[in-house]
Amino acid sequence: VWLMITANESVDISELILGLECGGSDALSGLTANPALGVASDLLVAEGGTAIFTETAEVIGAEHIMAKRAVNEEVRNRLLQVVGRFEQMIIEQGVDIRGSQPNPGNIKAGLSTLEEKSLGAMFKTGSMPLAGVLEYAETPAAPGLHLMDSTAWTPQLMMGMAAAGAQVFIFSAGGGMSAKSPGQPGAGRVPIVPVLKITGDPAVKDDLEFVDIYAGGIIEGTEKVEDVGSRFVTELLAVASGKVTKQELSPFREILDMYTTGPLL
Repeated sequence: VWLMITANESVDISELILGLECGGSDALSGLTANPALGVASDLLVAEGGTAIFTETAEVIGAEHIMAKRAVNEEVRNRLLQVVGRFEQMIIEQGVDIRGSQPNPGNIKAGLSTLEEKSLGAMFKTGSMPLAGVLEYAETPAAPGLHLMDSTAWTPQLMMGMAAAGAQVFIFSAGGGMSAKSPGQPGAGRVPIVPVLKITGDPAVKDDLEFVDIYAGGIIEGTEKVEDVGSRFVTELLAVASGKVTKQELSPFREILDMYTTGPLL
């Protein structure tokens, strides 16, 4: 019989690696939850920490904006190379990404174009310089904000960020997903890493069983983006220190489906 004993140990915030993810983007995502995530990311990076965002498809249409934030020409060229490579893969598969993105849920929730979806998604990266571009599951060589090349399949991309060293995830859940279905509140759950969930959709403000932070006050005029972002950092540090997220307390168990037989957009 082996007995494993663990003890609390204080570490600096600069040791924290945060994984950023959004799903079900809607007309409010780019105005509420995602900008609040950006504030949280900025505050962490300013303290010497690391933030990783992914979903290469959600950079398409906004890569020229992100390229301006690259710390140097090498990172800029690497960003454009990775995005171009992903777009070429889509073309080679004969897929019309502009016919599949934004998806029906996004459109029903108020988005109209891929560029609009990408611009809203970019808000979760904050305003810090882009320090690096990673291959799937690659560990950042230095602190700062990093893009990890990945598909949009949530279990796969989250496991990639976990393999890269992320200890906590933030998942921005928009109204463009079927949040009212019994299983959907578990979307974005990864068994080995705690996932904090945030939403800015006032339509679900009275049903936050699986949501840790409500950001709808931004659109309702009761809170500023900076206030929600600061509140989120406090919650983030609490979870990194051992606090259990609402999703971890949920009885719902999402299947961690990692197996695919071809390119996955």
